[in-house]
Amino acid sequence: MTRTAARRQRRAERGGFDRRLIAPMILGSILNPINSSMLAVALIPIGRAFDVPPSQTAWLVSGLYLATAVGQPVIGRLVDAFGPRRLYLLGTALAGLAGLLGTLAPNLWVLVASRVLLGFGTSAAFPASMSLLRSESERTGGKNPSGVLAALSISNQVIAVVGPALGGLLIGAGGWHLIFGINVPLSLMCLVLGALWLPRATPTGRTARIDVPGMAWFAGSLTAFMFFLMNPAVAHWYLPVLGLATGAVFVRRELRTDQPFIDLRVLGGNVPLLTTFTRQCLAYTTSYAFFYGYSQWLQEGRALSASQAGLLLLPLSATAVGVTALTGRRSGVRGRLVVGALFQCLGCAALLLLSADTPVWLLIVLSAVVGIPHGLIGLANQNALYAQADPARMGSSAGLLRTFMYIGALFAAAASAVFFHDGATSSGLHAMAWLLIGVAALFLLLCIADRSLSGVGTTPGDAGPAGSTGLTR
Repeated sequence: MTRTAARRQRRAERGGFDRRLIAPMILGSILNPINSSMLAVALIPIGRAFDVPPSQTAWLVSGLYLATAVGQPVIGRLVDAFGPRRLYLLGTALAGLAGLLGTLAPNLWVLVASRVLLGFGTSAAFPASMSLLRSESERTGGKNPSGVLAALSISNQVIAVVGPALGGLLIGAGGWHLIFGINVPLSLMCLVLGALWLPRATPTGRTARIDVPGMAWFAGSLTAFMFFLMNPAVAHWYLPVLGLATGAVFVRRELRTDQPFIDLRVLGGNVPLLTTFTRQCLAYTTSYAFFYGYSQWLQEGRALSASQAGLLLLPLSATAVGVTALTGRRSGVRGRLVVGALFQCLGCAALLLLSADTPVWLLIVLSAVVGIPHGLIGLANQNALYAQADPARMGSSAGLLRTFMYIGALFAAAASAVFFHDGATSSGLHAMAWLLIGVAALFLLLCIADRSLSGVGTTPGDAGPAGSTGLTR
């Protein structure tokens, strides 16, 4: 028996949560947000380097979101079939290759391809982490590791805060290539930690059968809808039609196969989980629309510089991190969702008050207020998923949760394109605000009406008491 195996056996005998899993889980989970946030300050330099307009560099953003939205549930299902270790290592290796490809990219479209590869690579860490948490809880007989979930959420929010600043430093030090090159050392760290500490899958004696056609039909349907959302227009009517057609084939196949990619019968009977997916989409439609729409308005409607707009968004991130740190270990879910929904409604309504001469102090207060739901809702939905999903399909369910988040992001992008067609003006912001108020109100009603949330985090096995992390000291 190796030294590592012996240590793992001793921890198993003690029955405590393996604390060493936390480092690779956190490091893997930040690969996606750090790449999303760093790119925000690199689009202009990249456009100048390749002499292309913003309409083309936008594919660097859309390519990552599209690949991640499709890849999360697909890779999550593979996690369920083959265990989190293999997919975590494969995904982080792909992220490193994507970073190398982006660093050496000779033109924009090779760079876009690297972002797509990066999206698939970074899709493994979250489903793998959720699967590991579930297996560790079952092994130890512990409760919902709310402290670990909070740590994952805080780490992602912190990276979102420092990402633009880090990207600016890297660009200043060696050009935009470095924001892609940084993925190489990050990937190597993930590979080393994952190889050392992630547990190997226990053989079950059964051969896992992967529904490849089901995955392909799902990816085709989702891709068609997302291409339409990226550029909604009457001339592109064929895309949603294609999405509906491939989606119908997907549903027909999944209902007939013995081992489907997504068990629609089980999922259809799990109304609480479907409701959680819907909440995720609504919440992030509002969050992304505010984040990107508000920041664009600050620069055009309020005539601030890019650096000033970035500074005014810091209170949002700081408040989100603080709220998550204060409430992350609490076991209740419904209360956090309702409070978060109320603050979302308040923040969206406040957009109606903004104008070209709105004082800076009020903009700071607004950013801080909007950070409250950002810190409450995402973590609460993760806790709800943990309690509601079938343990055997935790990876694919976690992937679907992220997919619905990115669908919300694409809805937000479509809203920005419609309301800011002639620029990020105050009138466009006000028109968007009315839509966001409606979405936030629907989210609030869904949180209040969902009675299943009353038991999440309050019954034995769903969550531990406030302050409990389930970690070995």
